[in-house]
Amino acid sequence: MILRLKAQHAELAAAIELAHEFAAIVRQQQSGRFDHWLMCVAQRASPALRRFAKGLRDAYDAVKASLILPWSNGPVEGRINRLKMLKRSRYGRAGLDLLTRRLLWAA
Repeated sequence: MILRLKAQHAELAAAIELAHEFAAIVRQQQSGRFDHWLMCVAQRASPALRRFAKGLRDAYDAVKASLILPWSNGPVEGRINRLKMLKRSRYGRAGLDLLTRRLLWAA
């Protein structure tokens, strides 16, 4: 199905190729390929992918550091996201003591 879509729509094929390339860059932390990927997106990508790349370019130093450094703030972000979900589940009625008990109980 995807092969047929890619054959019929060159712009979609380019977007899929660029998306796969970006995923590989992030997974394998290949910071050297990132600048080349940004140039390719600027030249031949769809407007949506160019907007995504512009956001990455705006945070270039942070993105580049994430591709170079071995550290991740993923666990911290996960905890923050979980805390926000717990608070939203109480529709703003959760006080600090209730949030503390729920957070400690769930951990």
